[in-house]
Amino acid sequence: MSGPISNRVERIKAGNDPELICEMPSGYAILGKYQPDPINGCCMLLPRTVVASPNDLDHDQRAQFFSDLTLLGDAIMQVTGSNRINYLVLCNQVPELHGHCVPRFDSEDPTLRKQGPFEAYDFGHARVADANGHDQQLHAELQEALTKLLLERDG
Repeated sequence: MSGPISNRVERIKAGNDPELICEMPSGYAILGKYQPDPINGCCMLLPRTVVASPNDLDHDQRAQFFSDLTLLGDAIMQVTGSNRINYLVLCNQVPELHGHCVPRFDSEDPTLRKQGPFEAYDFGHARVADANGHDQQLHAELQEALTKLLLERDG
């Protein structure tokens, strides 16, 4: 495969992606490219081996990917104080497996909060994540929380 997720995974493997939060058993937790202000803390899980969809993974790989995705959500909730995570695995516009973890907050506009994150917010015009700048503290806190959760889960 050769698309945006494959390219991103190659950059991560080469050590050229500052948005990498943590390597996980199934792949790589990263800050999402766009961070709409009301839902700051968006992250993604990219698979170690890129496939078109979760249906292309065997049972154990699927279980690991979705377990890792929800563990990433746990870390986001701890760090951001969000009360819910929207998990999205779409693979429509970008036909390579990747999972989104989008924090949702009580402080959001109630009308927007009831919508899916991509319907409610203009991600294409949101602030771009910067782990070496604006998001440095968020990145460090996510890394610490996720590393701790992985150790607790996997020993």
